[in-house]
Amino acid sequence: MTASALPAERTTGRAGGRGGLPASRNGRPLAITGAIAAGAAAGSGLAVLTLLVLAGWIAAPHAGLGLPGVLRTAAALWLVGHHVGFALHGAGRIGMLPLGLVLLPGALLWRAGRWVVRKGNVSKLSEVGYAALALAVPYALLAGALALASRSSLAAPSLPQAVVAGFLLALVAGGLGGARALAPWGRLVRLLPPRPRCLLLGSLGSLTVLLGAGAILAGASLATSMGSFRSLNSALAPGAVGAVLLLLAQIGYVPNAIIWAVCFALGPGFAFGAGTVVAPTGSALGSLPMLPMLAALPSGAHSSVPAWASVAVLCLPYLAGVFGGLLTVRTAPIPAIEIAPLWGFACGAVTGGAMGVLAAFAGGTLGSGRLAAVGPSGWQAALVTTLEVGVAAAVTAGVMNWLWLRREPAIAPAVRPEGSADVVDESADDAGHRIYLDPWTDDEDEEQAAPPRPGPAALP
Repeated sequence: MTASALPAERTTGRAGGRGGLPASRNGRPLAITGAIAAGAAAGSGLAVLTLLVLAGWIAAPHAGLGLPGVLRTAAALWLVGHHVGFALHGAGRIGMLPLGLVLLPGALLWRAGRWVVRKGNVSKLSEVGYAALALAVPYALLAGALALASRSSLAAPSLPQAVVAGFLLALVAGGLGGARALAPWGRLVRLLPPRPRCLLLGSLGSLTVLLGAGAILAGASLATSMGSFRSLNSALAPGAVGAVLLLLAQIGYVPNAIIWAVCFALGPGFAFGAGTVVAPTGSALGSLPMLPMLAALPSGAHSSVPAWASVAVLCLPYLAGVFGGLLTVRTAPIPAIEIAPLWGFACGAVTGGAMGVLAAFAGGTLGSGRLAAVGPSGWQAALVTTLEVGVAAAVTAGVMNWLWLRREPAIAPAVRPEGSADVVDESADDAGHRIYLDPWTDDEDEEQAAPPRPGPAALP
């Protein structure tokens, strides 16, 4: 057999790499391809943020801040986009960061992951993990280097958090981008076994309903407070360039506001400072920073919202659970009636875990004073979401699965031991005989009917 007759996967999928790692089409190792993509993604993000900081530096008074300060500020914003906290000298720690900025490095890393897969010799989904690692490791090293370079006498970013956040973001975003470059979403989801697939789709459905309801709730709250929003915006008088930058900063905090609204609908609500709370049962707030979008929050102490509005808001998590339970059963119906509610509750548990993580990242600290506690509680959001969404999903999954079983009584053939014969009881037979059917009879008849294979004895 010549080398040209070997399968293409064997000749191209192992060449140029160690330990089974593929090499790129031009002979470059996958690690080098990943390092190039990591540098391009980090450099593109820094370039965009540097332009924004430079525009603000030119438009606003910048006494005492030179061009090196502009570069350090851009690097600091780049780290903020990766949700890296800062320690301000004499003012505590800043951890309540805009989640919207994560979209910029996430989108760049998505494209970088696709580029690594296409330029590298990655042709199988099992090799996407190597490509994601080849991208994530140098990206984490770059994040750590920028954390060290952006330190100043005023602020110091967290070096361990920069390395970990950069690695995880590059691994997840780059891995998803690389996998999507090889196959569409439908095929990727179908690679999962039926039960994990139904759990994933049900949880995503519940999260979609919760976040959509939170977006509507936050938008409605801001729309009813538009007068206060305009007053705060006029009081700041940021100017033309400053107004654009202020708008971009508030857009970055929109995902935080949506998650806060979801926690409000769940019941526990959220806080904006020590000893404060905003919940459907009532709110108590102190003085707030002069950020226009905070006009959507009630000032001072207020009683609960109207009864009809409170009931409508508190019903949202249960609607999300109903939708999640319906998706769970519809994706993969369960033959055992008593197991379906357990899978529905598992859908609520996964949704609760995801909601707890989002709530933890949506809040944080704004210094060491009264604003040391801002945002929702992660563990409370996870627990309440698991109970509310899980119970609704369990009931819905049980009911819908029972209805489906009534409509389709024969889901799967009965499971019999291998090699056993089907028994047909001929009760109408006067002799009371039992007829045993051999399931392999058809195969034996086909083998007997087939012509004999030519062997040595058939040679002339």
